[in-house]
Amino acid sequence: MSDDVIDRLVAQIQLKRHGNPETSYVAKLTARGRAKIVQKLGEEAVETVIAGMQGDRGDIVSEAADLMFHLCVLLVDAGLSMDDIRTELVRREGVSGLAEKAGRKQP
Repeated sequence: MSDDVIDRLVAQIQLKRHGNPETSYVAKLTARGRAKIVQKLGEEAVETVIAGMQGDRGDIVSEAADLMFHLCVLLVDAGLSMDDIRTELVRREGVSGLAEKAGRKQP
């Protein structure tokens, strides 16, 4: 297993997602479906924004950890990994944020 805490978290999510929903939050959230997972992710994002606006470093860290946890649950549910995110970040490395955004496909 990796020495990276996020990689270990993802591995635990993968193990627990099909476990007993009565004893595992990950299993319970997964059983409720993608819509519930993204709802929780959105809630954590809002709580992170609020913590950021209030400026309490401890609250920002705590809410950011919740946000990362729920993002990892979504990634696992979608069959993605942190390596997929790392690959995208490497692709963007050294590219202006404005240029990267302008190069995206428009809906």
